[in-house]
Amino acid sequence: MDNRITRRRRRELVVGAVLLVALILLPLPIGDVYTRNLIIISILFAGLAQAWNILGGYCGQISLGHSLYFGIGGYVSTLLFVQAGVPPLIGMFAGGLVGGLVALLVGWPCFRLSGHYYAIATVVVAEIGYLLFLNWDFVGGAMGVYIPFKGDSWLALQFRTQKLPYHYVVLAFAAATWLAAWCIEGSRWGFSWRAVKDDVVAARSLGVRVFPSKMAAAAISGFFTGMGGAIYAQYVGYIDPDSTMSGQLAILIALPAVLGGVGTLWGPFLGAAVLTPLSELSRSYLGGSGRGVDLMIYGLVIVVVALARPAGLLSLFGLRRRAKGAPDGSPA
Repeated sequence: MDNRITRRRRRELVVGAVLLVALILLPLPIGDVYTRNLIIISILFAGLAQAWNILGGYCGQISLGHSLYFGIGGYVSTLLFVQAGVPPLIGMFAGGLVGGLVALLVGWPCFRLSGHYYAIATVVVAEIGYLLFLNWDFVGGAMGVYIPFKGDSWLALQFRTQKLPYHYVVLAFAAATWLAAWCIEGSRWGFSWRAVKDDVVAARSLGVRVFPSKMAAAAISGFFTGMGGAIYAQYVGYIDPDSTMSGQLAILIALPAVLGGVGTLWGPFLGAAVLTPLSELSRSYLGGSGRGVDLMIYGLVIVVVALARPAGLLSLFGLRRRAKGAPDGSPA
């Protein structure tokens, strides 16, 4: 049994390495700016969905307020750069740390709730954060903050005419979230979190420390989400509450993981690979009509997937069963 688990996890690493190499080479023959931007956004949301999956998938705490950590990470990195001259390559780790700390502060009272009450609480907290930043003059209020361009630099994560460097930045971010999820899935933490997800009472009776497990998952998830927000801010060169803290963004972070296969290693990436291009392409080619045709098509696809494959798109490949138990499919 242990040997089979070890072999499977090694295969996952090999597949992950092959996929990483493929994604490194993917943009090289592509000269079209729009296509490169589409790939970058898709990879970024794959990493964000995996960060959400650490809390919502493995630990079973359905958060609808991850836009708060995303926005805070972006604001921390941006303000450190604009106000104190701290390079964003360093500032994104500061944004991640603050995002993780805020996730702990949110989790401390909210994890005492359960089920849909916790999900509603995260929506309320995220909305409070949105309104606070919308009316806070120090962070630019509704006008937001423009990030000054100081020359092409990896340290500042700024490139005026190139998108290729951003591709590698978001790819490193997505790879880090995948590796974190891979380590968690096969660790004692992973087994404890899945036990909490399946049955809190049974997990507690077996000696699992439920509240610390939830807090640890929230901190890791918030950290990576905050880093993603910092990267996004540098990529677009501007940050405001509407673009980084809206309720719509919170749904877009969670949706790829849910429809791809929640609580799985590959589900968030598969979901982002399908949903993000679909959203961007439908908006580009159908969004100009003013009739919401792009949103109707996008919503229709989501409904069809949810009805036809409630376990997620990953179930098309027969991999869904591992999400509910141990890595080899046996009970956790």
